[in-house]
Amino acid sequence: MTDRPRRVHGIGGVFFKADDPDALSAWYAKHLDVGGEGWGGHIFRWKRDDTGAPAQTVWSPFKASTEYFQPSDKPYMVNLRVDDLDATLAALRAEGCNVLDRYDASEQGKFGYVLDPEGGLVELWEPAPEDGA
Repeated sequence: MTDRPRRVHGIGGVFFKADDPDALSAWYAKHLDVGGEGWGGHIFRWKRDDTGAPAQTVWSPFKASTEYFQPSDKPYMVNLRVDDLDATLAALRAEGCNVLDRYDASEQGKFGYVLDPEGGLVELWEPAPEDGA
C-alpha cells in the first residue's frame, strides 16, 4: 500500500461474453436468484465501507460477438468504481499504464478505460452524483 488516497472503492460490474446471454441469465435467475431483471443482468446493492453511501455492482453477460471489450481479446471486462475518474486516468498515464483514448459520459456517470498488463480491459466508472449508486 502507498500513502496516496485509495483510487478504487469497489467493483462496479462484472461483464463477460456468453454464447447465449439470455439463456445463461435465465439459468442464473432460476437457480441462483441472479439476473432476470428484464435487461439480462443483475444489480447487487451494497454500502461503501469508507462512507456508508449506497453503491451497486452490476453482473451482466454480453453476446459472444460483442466488440465492447475491444481492444482486449479476453472474454470478460471488469468495471471498477472510482471517485475521481479524471485524476485516476491522469495518474495511471503518469505511471506508464496503457490508458485508452476511450472516454464515455452518460446519465450513469463517466467511464474511462485502461488495459492491464495481460491485455484485459478495465473499465473505470465514476458514478453520476445524483445516481447515488
